[in-house]
Order: sequence, then structure tokens, then C-alpha cells
Amino acid sequence: MPSALNFLLKKSTVLFLWFGLSFFAAIKQAFGHHYNNYLIYKFTFFNLVHQHNLYLPQPEHFLDVNHYGPLFALFIAPFVWLPDSLAVVLWIMFNAWVLYQAIAHLPIANQHKAIVLLLCAHELMTASFGDQFNPCMAAIILGSFILIRQKKDFWAACLIILGTFIKLYGIVGLAFFFFSDQKIKLILSLLFWSVVFFVLPMAISSPAFVVQTYQDWKNVLIEKDAQNAVSVMQDISVIGMVRRIFLLPKISDLVVLLPALALFGSSYLFIKKYQTISYQLLILSSTLLFTVLFSSGSESPTYIIAFVGVAIWFVNLPKPVTKIEIALLVFAFVLTSLSPSDIFPKFIQTQYVVKYSLKALPCFLVWLYVVYETWTRNSVSETEKAELAV
Repeated sequence: MPSALNFLLKKSTVLFLWFGLSFFAAIKQAFGHHYNNYLIYKFTFFNLVHQHNLYLPQPEHFLDVNHYGPLFALFIAPFVWLPDSLAVVLWIMFNAWVLYQAIAHLPIANQHKAIVLLLCAHELMTASFGDQFNPCMAAIILGSFILIRQKKDFWAACLIILGTFIKLYGIVGLAFFFFSDQKIKLILSLLFWSVVFFVLPMAISSPAFVVQTYQDWKNVLIEKDAQNAVSVMQDISVIGMVRRIFLLPKISDLVVLLPALALFGSSYLFIKKYQTISYQLLILSSTLLFTVLFSSGSESPTYIIAFVGVAIWFVNLPKPVTKIEIALLVFAFVLTSLSPSDIFPKFIQTQYVVKYSLKALPCFLVWLYVVYETWTRNSVSETEKAELAV
């Protein structure tokens, strides 16, 4: 068993699984011409340039509509000039590379980084099949945490605002505000980057059109939120579970969201722990999980964000790991990560997991455990400090 574990943790094995699984997904999507999301992203750029509404249906080019901010047009711009099949492969692999780099810079031991990558490789493949932005979003959240810890608040603010202006999720980077030793600099940097990223799309469009686009974006997100409650492929969240298990389709998000926010906020009551690395990693895990678990826009490919949180929680546990903690990890890997795959029983997948948004359940249990740990865990031991050293 140890030899098998050593083989799995070898850098070559980790890299092969991390990039290989995503490359398999990328090639399959490219050759099968299953890259509708990429086409939405591509035409976001051209619509911004030609000043066409970014959020109207364009069935001649793609299905569904765009839900990303105008800044995303600049983010995707390097890919839009390439043939679609090549562009989608490069886009998917770019997402995998960016998230790999973020995990590689986490303040944890190299062996723990390898475990995080192994645990998340399959979930990354699920996100890759959707050719979505979610791996980059996970990297943006991780990056804002890493840069604040490195006292690079100006660049941390850049990532927070970048993520917010693209998909709103980036705003959760503010969860790490209290870990900053330069809070005034961070606030001023947030204001600076807000102005920069608000104005930047105007460079390839017009000020009036971009201002109108932000209003259009707000309207389409409100409309999308209403649609999510009745779509089985959306609202894969705690709110979605409550709606579907208890047959309460019209229940307000706030019934679940407000208690969740109170629980999330309770972790910040322990001010003396703020500079403790294990506590900071717990907050990072909680933030990654919360972002997905309590968003009505969460779908299966979004869970790469949450599952990175699960993996970081696991490697950050005090040793020895308990049977309950191992059981939680296994439950999360099987039900959250494997349930969308072909190896999972189809009947259970369609009649239970999808129907009742059960992909969210293991991550929700892990999140509750993480919150509990923020209340109860003391500062790390010297052994743990050595393990967590960069």
C-alpha cells in the first residue's frame, strides 16, 4: 500500500492525472464540437467590439445566453482568433494550468499539494467537459488568499476585483481581509482596480455601451436566478436541496442564506487565531465551499471550486486523521466528484443525485465540519508548522 501511495504522489503521476484527464476532456469536446460555453465566451468579445447586447440569445452561434461581465471579453480575447477546436483545447488547458499554479503556491507542504491535486483531478475533468471558467475562478480565490498572506495586497485586490467583474464570485476574496497587515492599502487598491476594470472594456467598445452593459448584466443575472430554481441542472446547492427534497420550489434563498452567513461569520469571532496558518486555511476552505454551496447558479462543473476547499480541509486536518474525517472525504469523493461520471450508477445519478441536488450534500457536511473546527481548533503544533511550511 505505501508503494502504491508513493507512486500516486510522484510528481510525474500527479501531473499526468491533473493535465491528462483535462486534456482527454478537451480533445473529446473539440472533436465532438461540444463547446457551446466556449462559443458564448467567444462571442462576448465580438459583441462587445461591435456593441451588440452581450446578453441576448444568438441561436445562430450558440445556445443559452452569456452571464459574465463585459471584462470577460478581454480575458477571453487571446483565444477568439484561433480555430474553435484548437481554441477550446487551449482554453481548457489554460484553466487547468492556472489552477495548478495556484495550488502549487499554497502555504502547505509539497506532499499536501500533491494530495490536493490528486483529489481534485477528476472534478477538474468534470469542469473541463463544460469548458467553463470555474477552474480560473477557483485560482482567483486561491490567489487572493496567497497574495494577502505574502503581503502583496495591491495584486490581491487586482484578483478580487477581476473575479468580481467577471463572475461576481471573486468578491468572496474579501473573506481574507482580516488576514491583511495592510488593510488601508488593500482598500485603496480595491478602489483603484474597480475603476480600472470598469473602464478597461471601453478600450475596445464605447463608454456609453459599457455602462449600459452593466445594467444589462444585472438584469440577466436576476432573470437567471429565477430560472435556476426550476432547472435540474442548476441550483445544485443547499438551497436547491431544500427546494427539491422538501418540495418547496418557491422558498426564498434568504431562508437558507441568512443562517449560512451567520454560521460563516461566526468563524471570525476568534481574533487571536487570525495569524494562525491552520485557521487561515480553514477560512480558505470554508470560503471555497460557501461560494458554491449557497449559490443558486451552482451547477456540476462549478464544484471544482468547492472540491478544492474539501481537499485543502483534508490536508489541513490535525494528525492522525479520524475515521469520521476519512469517511467525510470518501463520501465527498464518491457522491460529489464521481456522481456525474459514467462509472456512477445511472439510475441513482438521475433519480436521486440530480433530482435532489445531492452533489451538494457531502460538501455541505464538510463545510459544517470546517466551521466547527474554526471554533474548536487551537493553534498548530510545532509538527504541523513544519508540515505546513512552504
